[in-house]
Amino acid sequence: MLAFGIIEFGRGMMVSNMVTNAAREGARMAVLDGSTNAEVTSAIQTFMISALGLSATNINVTIATSPGTGNPDPANVIANCQPGDLISVTVQVPFDKVALIPGNYLAGKTLTGQSSMRHE
Repeated sequence: MLAFGIIEFGRGMMVSNMVTNAAREGARMAVLDGSTNAEVTSAIQTFMISALGLSATNINVTIATSPGTGNPDPANVIANCQPGDLISVTVQVPFDKVALIPGNYLAGKTLTGQSSMRHE
């Protein structure tokens, strides 16, 4: 049981790092001119599907924007962002969808990755 616990913990850490990396790559894509919310969400989902074999319904992507000093509120739409606006990308995956060992001990837990960058 101890060995299975160590393996499952390692899997959780690996998936957590992948979720954080997906959020970072999504934020990097979002800060570039011409990006849209749909493109960023699709890129993140494609990465997570190919890396973990998840379905798109198990991947929750949230994009939030905050206006930079003197900029109008972009209303969480990447295409409305101006230089200096902060874009935050959050990616969430339920742990029970990526676990190697079936069980209910971590059911309902979510692995979350977040990254924030300023629009260029």
